[in-house]
Amino acid sequence: MEHPILTAIRRASFTPLGWFTPRPEDRVPEGAHFVILIGNAGPDMFRRFARERDPARDAIDDWTREAVSALARDLDASAVYPFDMNPPWPFLTWARRGGAGHVSPLGLNIHPTYGLWHAYRAALLFPVAFDIPVQHPGPHPCQTCGGRPCLTACPAGAFNDASYDVPACTAHLATEEGRSCMSRGCLARHACPVGQSYAYAPAQAEFHMRAFLAARHKV
Repeated sequence: MEHPILTAIRRASFTPLGWFTPRPEDRVPEGAHFVILIGNAGPDMFRRFARERDPARDAIDDWTREAVSALARDLDASAVYPFDMNPPWPFLTWARRGGAGHVSPLGLNIHPTYGLWHAYRAALLFPVAFDIPVQHPGPHPCQTCGGRPCLTACPAGAFNDASYDVPACTAHLATEEGRSCMSRGCLARHACPVGQSYAYAPAQAEFHMRAFLAARHKV
């Protein structure tokens, strides 16, 4: 049976993605004795966001802070966010600690269930520890993936084993040829066989791609 804390997170339309008891070297805020990473995997969180906000106008980070703050209060926790930059929190390091997967060739976290179709939206910090069984990410799926199609699927050639060419990606998205990427989501992600059933629907994919492109134009 799932722990009630994890069930409560799912009922709020977020997905618990990993959890751990922090050590001093984890750079977790003082007073936190248990950490649960939450985010989106598949459509549930976006559906709630679209019910409560206008995706054509509203920022998902603002909604996330409001929704997660309410959830944290209900669970007697506090929260920090990956979009907080002062200080920046090491979410991918925490993902490794929480058994949430491995680093993919694209540089993104690949979850054993959700593949590349998930994202961290917050970390819930609890003042007490919970007896929740530790997750195990299992073998790295990319090590036995023939051909690594994620590295060759990008029409802009933005990925290789060593880096992600962000300018090439964003330049492609702004063209007519990039329309498929904008409307379906990253084609390199689609090429990964893991977690395909959690791939974003077109409305969700386009929302995230537009937000990504707008953020890059601000840099």
